[in-house]
Amino acid sequence: MPFQRYVEIGRVALMNYGKEYGRLVVIVDVVDQNRALVDAPDMIREQINFKRLSLTDIKIDIPRIPKKSVLISAMEAADVKNRWEKSSWGRKLIVQKRRASLNDFERFKVMLAKMKRASAVRRELSKLKKNATS
Repeated sequence: MPFQRYVEIGRVALMNYGKEYGRLVVIVDVVDQNRALVDAPDMIREQINFKRLSLTDIKIDIPRIPKKSVLISAMEAADVKNRWEKSSWGRKLIVQKRRASLNDFERFKVMLAKMKRASAVRRELSKLKKNATS
């Protein structure tokens, strides 16, 4: 089966373009083959082109075009925020945001830590190679 994620009502998507970049939204209705009506607890419902959405594995059970209160309660019941933060995709985006917010000295400390770790890995690898040959 080539596709695992379908555009459907209740599918949680990530905005990948525009002023709402990085926001999790829920598809509440499909307008046509190019656009969907999306909503989130802290945004105004709007039409978005599918090219600006990245579908996630998370899907919640909601009716078509629900009221805001129904949407919020369904998202809380499905624990969307925690499921997203525990997913590998969500963790990767959190790390990217954290790294982007580092200042110069913090980046320098990260560089030194990476060098120290690489040195330890090289040392252990050379020990293993030496033991394997003898």
